[in-house]
Amino acid sequence: MLLAVASPANAQLAMEITGAGANRLPIAIAEFGGERIISHALVSVLRADLEHCGLFRLIDSGEAPLGEGSIAYADWKNRGADALVAGNVATTAEGRYETRFRLFDVQKQSLLGGQPYLAGSAQLRGTAHRIADFIYEKLLGEPGIFSTRIAYVVKSTGRYELQIADADGGNAQTALASREPIISPTWSPDGTRLAYVSFEAKKPIVYVHSLASGSRHVAANFKGSNSAPAWSPDGKRLAVVLSKEGGSQLFLVNADGSGITRLASSSAIDTEPRFSPDGSSIYFTSDRGGSPQIYRIAVSGGEVSRVTFEGSYNVSPRLSPDGRSMAFVTGNSRGFQLALMDLASKQTQILTDSVKDESPSFSPNGRMIIYATEVGGRGVLAAVSSDGRVKQKLSVQAADVREPAWGPFAK
Repeated sequence: MLLAVASPANAQLAMEITGAGANRLPIAIAEFGGERIISHALVSVLRADLEHCGLFRLIDSGEAPLGEGSIAYADWKNRGADALVAGNVATTAEGRYETRFRLFDVQKQSLLGGQPYLAGSAQLRGTAHRIADFIYEKLLGEPGIFSTRIAYVVKSTGRYELQIADADGGNAQTALASREPIISPTWSPDGTRLAYVSFEAKKPIVYVHSLASGSRHVAANFKGSNSAPAWSPDGKRLAVVLSKEGGSQLFLVNADGSGITRLASSSAIDTEPRFSPDGSSIYFTSDRGGSPQIYRIAVSGGEVSRVTFEGSYNVSPRLSPDGRSMAFVTGNSRGFQLALMDLASKQTQILTDSVKDESPSFSPNGRMIIYATEVGGRGVLAAVSSDGRVKQKLSVQAADVREPAWGPFAK
């Protein structure tokens, strides 16, 4: 039934940009010197990273690599570039590739920095992502997310696959395949493990899966349903939803499956727990007020406070990495859409124009939110910036894609 870790996926996510930022930074990325096929492949990934994030506008740089000499800043300024990237890929005696690049501020006519990277051919995409992260942080002042990964579930005829890919949808690998559903994948804070729910035993069971070894263990397999795992910020515990005592209720369990404790007592359905970034609270969905709404409870238990009040259907809370905002799915006359609430002011903004949104997940820098939606009756992934301006769509031909989870920053 199960196919073990790390077999290459047959289908890759294809990214389509459907919206961009209002003020995109104009940047030129010159062809890198060195072996043409290798350097061109690396530069293609680098350009795609910066263009697809919606915050940069690529300036035509021509086909000739730049040498090591002085930069003709006036020429690049006339082309409309504010920043310029130049580099070189050289083959080492051991058959690896050493990539060096430089980032220039065209307006100030200065070098902003650069860095060497040594990698095998299989890691060249990763090198391009790391260069994109460097450029993003230097120019925008916050960490880039191009080196991060996403997990998601692909459903095709009679088969479910838990896949892991680069943030751009490339380099997809299958971590788990089954004839039975796989749902609710979520990353451990250090990015080494995934918790998820598998129905392979004909009932929902929570597993913790080590990505390096492919080994896994059961974290929750009690009488009834075991679902909706969520990691604590320290990676030591999971919040889970169990029906072992009747109804769907919130519990805490150690990541190894020991030390189960009930978090709250309610006659209602409590589900979809998520820790706050500081680990002090858990946000969750409950119908205890008569309709599905989002609530908060301290990790130590105690009184429950309601978070959402506008509308009759608000579910799937996801806290931003800084803890200041909450993404969730709200139901309205149009359907089910992704919304963002400022937790201090309670102001809420609808971020999407789709109508069947679910499963939101923040990027680790808080800039983007990936979620599942439906286009033409088929499940696809989409991403939107926290201000609603940048929009992306990721899909696999002839398959449903669901249950996205954005991983942490690469170590």
